[in-house]
Amino acid sequence: MSDMNHICFDTTKIDKIQELLERGVMVYPYTFERKDTVEEIKDRFSGIGHEKSEEEVSIAGRIYIVRQHGKTIFADLGDSSGRVQLYLRKNDLGEEQFDLFRQYVDAGDIIGVVGHVFRTKMGEITVWVDRFELLTKSVCPLPEKFHGLKNVETRYRQRYLDLIMNEESRETFRTRSRIISLLRQFLFERDYLEFETPTLQPIYGGANARPFTTYHNALDQKLYLRIAPELYLKRLVVGGFDKVFEIAKNFRNEDIDTNHNPEFSMVEIYEAYRDYNDMMDLTEELFSLLVEKVHGKTTCSFAGHDLDFARPWRRLSMEEAVQEYAGIDIRTHSVEELRTFGLEHCVEGCESATTRGEYLALFFEHFGEKELIQPTFIYDFPIENSPLAKKHREKDGLTERFELFIAGMEMANGFSELNDPLDQKARLELQDAKRRRGDLEAQMIDYDFINALGYGMPPTGGVGIGIDRLVMLLTGKDSIKEVLLFPQMKTIVPGPNGSETGESGGDE
Repeated sequence: MSDMNHICFDTTKIDKIQELLERGVMVYPYTFERKDTVEEIKDRFSGIGHEKSEEEVSIAGRIYIVRQHGKTIFADLGDSSGRVQLYLRKNDLGEEQFDLFRQYVDAGDIIGVVGHVFRTKMGEITVWVDRFELLTKSVCPLPEKFHGLKNVETRYRQRYLDLIMNEESRETFRTRSRIISLLRQFLFERDYLEFETPTLQPIYGGANARPFTTYHNALDQKLYLRIAPELYLKRLVVGGFDKVFEIAKNFRNEDIDTNHNPEFSMVEIYEAYRDYNDMMDLTEELFSLLVEKVHGKTTCSFAGHDLDFARPWRRLSMEEAVQEYAGIDIRTHSVEELRTFGLEHCVEGCESATTRGEYLALFFEHFGEKELIQPTFIYDFPIENSPLAKKHREKDGLTERFELFIAGMEMANGFSELNDPLDQKARLELQDAKRRRGDLEAQMIDYDFINALGYGMPPTGGVGIGIDRLVMLLTGKDSIKEVLLFPQMKTIVPGPNGSETGESGGDE
């Protein structure tokens, strides 16, 4: 036996398979007529007494615990809805069937059971087994029953085992599925249309991020895994779809930490004839609804904070946030004074900043983000780091862009979308020049997208929301790996003499 990348087969279990086959027992049959789930049985027989039910039940699932007591056996069977106790008697099953269970059914095996329901003297709803069928013989042992699966590394690398052993993990991913369903329902009820745009793109764009690069042999060209679906969804708005969204897998070649995974899920939403104020309202409405649907109230706890999602939420301009948390008014200081201030406070990146807008963004990130615990919109970002957002209608040097922060974590990013093709061309050319000078996160210039804007995109509001962080928030998980079924991990390579080389990625 072994763990991680090694095969975990238990030779004792493999020997049992051979013995079963010699006895003519089918170890991996093709089907079983399951009529009930554990949850249905517990609901339907919630008032059952000590007498067996007249009604027969048929369930199937995994065996977790087997307790043998001479001519009787108790076992725990679990399916996707819960666990229930089984009661097997030699007098009922007959010697052959009883011995088959006693000798060959282990924790981890999957069986089908037909029987009746009763309540034990200890008050536990139990299935009195009339007959059973072995459906799958497991060859890997489950973790020790009293301690379960606690090792974080193993839980992430072998999520299937984590789901088998830990109800909390199963509940997290049930909740994730429900959140995505509620999100879709919210948008469908408001007449948004869901679309799918390319994952492989000849030009990446829509965000400042380093891409993953691949190559298509037939086309003889380099392609990129998308970093965002934004530029394609805006093409759809140009084409006449006024309300669109996509739940997209995005890929960014960046660090792995508690808030970041190179493959992640987002929803991006665009609506014609709206602006960033409307998208803040939409985001606020969506989050408040999801919190209430999941928790039954407008409050929840996350990372040690009690969060209140009752509307309206606080809204601060980025300049106001920097003045409040850094104690400096950007507009009343020269660039040289801002650099001195930044160096005095060890603000990362201030050595290379050259404009007030760049210092505004750096100071907010350094001083402000971590202070934003309750849901807060920060709006009016500098033009320097917002190449796809419309220039502010009143404030020079700023754009109509917002981000939502909760518990110090960015949760959403939205704009009044830039729809001036000449301005967009100039800004993307500046981004492309940065990229050519070595900025690995600067955007490429997409001339086809600029051409699309040339045909006319109506005034449009847009917002992107990180689904993984949203699930973290609503399930109270402090690491993104807890809400990703299969988070990216560094591969462990078996070394000489059975040793292992390589370390896990991220923040174990």
